[in-house]
Amino acid sequence: MKALVTGGTGFVGSHLIDSLLNRGDEVTALVRTPAKAAGLADRGVRLVRGDLDSLDALREAAEGADVIYHVAGVVAARNDAEFLKANRDGTANLLAAARAAGSPRFVLVSSMAAAGPAARGVPLVGGEPPRPVTAYGRSKLAGEDIVRSGLLPWVILRPPMVYGPRDSEVLKLFKMAKWGVAPVFGKGDQELSAIFGPDLAEALIAAGTSTRSIGKTYLPCHPEVFTSRAFARQIGAAVGRDVLVLSVPELVGRGLLAAIGGAAKLTGTASVLSSEKADEFFEAAWTGSPAALMADTGWRPSTDIAKGLAETMAWYRAERWL
Repeated sequence: MKALVTGGTGFVGSHLIDSLLNRGDEVTALVRTPAKAAGLADRGVRLVRGDLDSLDALREAAEGADVIYHVAGVVAARNDAEFLKANRDGTANLLAAARAAGSPRFVLVSSMAAAGPAARGVPLVGGEPPRPVTAYGRSKLAGEDIVRSGLLPWVILRPPMVYGPRDSEVLKLFKMAKWGVAPVFGKGDQELSAIFGPDLAEALIAAGTSTRSIGKTYLPCHPEVFTSRAFARQIGAAVGRDVLVLSVPELVGRGLLAAIGGAAKLTGTASVLSSEKADEFFEAAWTGSPAALMADTGWRPSTDIAKGLAETMAWYRAERWL
């Protein structure tokens, strides 16, 4: 099978390319910086230089593809317009190139942020009316709408928190745990779902190859649900420390996030943290059920949070990231 991957040099995309190559698929990667992707070329990946605004490059990359895995996107931007330009308009550009190249299946890596939070004790299943609470979530939902209204066979996946080897976001929590502390927003009772990076890669391929997945929206995650406090302690266990879990009251947390976001605006930089982000951090739950994806594709997540964090820590140590 011939596959095109956007975002192939990133955390999720790199795991996806690993899995595709292990299957024996022919892989093309759209890359902005070929030097950064030199290792992919050495493994037989065809590189096309360009980004989601490079229409000629998109058409070249999509030519002959059986399936397109659209992983690329932005998680931090200076304003709503920047989010939409990347996550909505970039998706539209790729879809147009794909239609010109034929009729490949289009697999969109969206986010649970597009769906919005869950109620405590009631994980999302994929069919709920979306209610994103951030500009990022709204831009991912706008990208989904573009895909649903297109002419290609499509599948949308909304992963929750993704972690694992090569991830630089959860690394920050590992570094704090190494010092024996682990901050959590609120009381630490926020309910969470997560997915190990290599497991997500296999979920994407299952969705991209199953005959039953076309036209559906899934929540790829491990069925295990845990609290933010339990997650902090599991990271401590992976590091080998009995961490002190520090609860950040909502008033303090919102003030801190507003200050960080305000400073970013003054300096003209993009930051994941902002006053709006507090609306995510202080929701009751961000949980989902993978049941529909498992039933339709036969995919099974193999890595729970304890095993996944241990493997992540081992990788960080081996690569001297921690």
